[in-house]
Amino acid sequence: MGMKLRTAQGRLKIEHSIIDGVRDVCRRLLEENPKTVRTVIPGVIRQVRDARGPVKMHVTVPTTNGWKAIALSAGARQELFISTELGKDQLESLLIQLCEGD
Repeated sequence: MGMKLRTAQGRLKIEHSIIDGVRDVCRRLLEENPKTVRTVIPGVIRQVRDARGPVKMHVTVPTTNGWKAIALSAGARQELFISTELGKDQLESLLIQLCEGD
């Protein structure tokens, strides 16, 4: 188990802090989808009024090697850059499942 966590950790690039609850969802996304999700890079965090309750994520726009998603939690929103071969709908449904699983 320790090894699996380490490989997922290496693919979760921490260049910014991550808002509460989002780190776990990103870690599980990487652990449970090692063949289809290459990396998750958290981006800028902004305070917002409408981000209350459990973590929510939605996929917004394509990037060069995957998708940009927005995570909402703890009064903040954070951009996530997800390097993957998955289509938008596939990734979105994975994120919804992971968020609801908490």
